[in-house]
Amino acid sequence: MRLKAKRHRWIVLLATVVVLALVNGAIWQKEHHLTEGEIVYLALASVDPRSLMQGDYMALNFALANQIHSALFRQDDALQDETQKASNGYVVVRLDEQRIAHFQRLDDGSALANDERRLGYRLRNGQVRFATDAFFFQEGHGERYEAARYGQFRVNDQGEPLLVAMYDGELNRLGEITK
Repeated sequence: MRLKAKRHRWIVLLATVVVLALVNGAIWQKEHHLTEGEIVYLALASVDPRSLMQGDYMALNFALANQIHSALFRQDDALQDETQKASNGYVVVRLDEQRIAHFQRLDDGSALANDERRLGYRLRNGQVRFATDAFFFQEGHGERYEAARYGQFRVNDQGEPLLVAMYDGELNRLGEITK
C-alpha cells in the first residue's frame, strides 16, 4: 500500500511539472510574439453605432474583416452557406508607410511583394475575426478609447495577429495617462 501511494505522488508531481512547463512555454511564446512581432495597424469599423463601448470593454470590428467577407462571397456564391461553418484562412495586405494594412486579395499562395504581408483570420458564424473581437480596459476608462480608429497588432512569421493597443486617427496610442 505504501509503495502505491509513493507512485501516485510521483505521478502527481510529474503531471504538475509537465503542466507548469506547458503553461510557461505558452506564456513565453506570447511574450516573444509581443516583442518580436511586426507592427501592423488595422482600421476599425463600427460594430454598433448606438453603443460602441459597453462596460469595461470595446467590441471590435475591422474594415479589413468586412473586405475579406465581401471577397469570400464574390469568390463563390456557394460560400454563403459555408460561412456559417468555422474555418481559417489568410488575407494578403499591403502596408503603407505608416504600417496601416490595406486589403489586396485573399491568399492564393502566390509570392508576396516587399510591402505585402499575410495575415491569418478566422471565420466563425459568418463573421471574420482577427485575434479578438473585444478590447478590454480598466473599468471607468472608456472615454480614453472613444477616439479609437486603429488597432495595433503584432504579427508573427506565421501571420498570426495579436492585438496590442488602440490608436486614434493620427496613430497616437490611447489609454496612456499623459501629464
